[in-house]
Amino acid sequence: MLSVFKKYITEKAAISENEWEIIASVCIVKKLRKQQFLLQQGEFWRYNIFVIEGCLRRYSIDDKGIEHVIQFSTENWWAGDRQSLLNETPSKYNIDAIENSVVVMIRKEDFDMLTTTLPVFNELINRILQGGFNASQERINTIISMTAEQKYLNFLTSRPGLANRVPRHMIASYLGITPETLSRIKKQIMRK
Repeated sequence: MLSVFKKYITEKAAISENEWEIIASVCIVKKLRKQQFLLQQGEFWRYNIFVIEGCLRRYSIDDKGIEHVIQFSTENWWAGDRQSLLNETPSKYNIDAIENSVVVMIRKEDFDMLTTTLPVFNELINRILQGGFNASQERINTIISMTAEQKYLNFLTSRPGLANRVPRHMIASYLGITPETLSRIKKQIMRK
């Protein structure tokens, strides 16, 4: 299973075999069943997670019991709660598997060691973080500036195939709309 992670790393950075062996030595491969939690609200998050196979979601639950999906992480995506990880505070989020999944887990201390001792890994992680920051800004812009239909169409084009893997109510939550609104939008699109 680490071969998928190795392929991802070596396609993005010129990592030597020796550097890869250092990275691999701190990787923990974990299999998750559908609906199995990686993190529950109130726990401290201590890992960087890379998704090899499957789909995870990060979400919060408000005082009324309503879920708010923040992120879907599929193959070749990173997952976790950076705020809890970096600030060493209890997480506001839950992370669970939407499908049976396989992830690579790297403890914070080991990840910090990799970024300190392997400059090429540090550069790679900085590029990934910059890309993630840009994606977060784009997501915020989408949520505050688009209509419900535009949000859904954007979701379909920006994450092709994901709509077939994720339950409709989770997609609605991710888009900040009700499941009923999403059903109405889908019917309108089918009529066009």
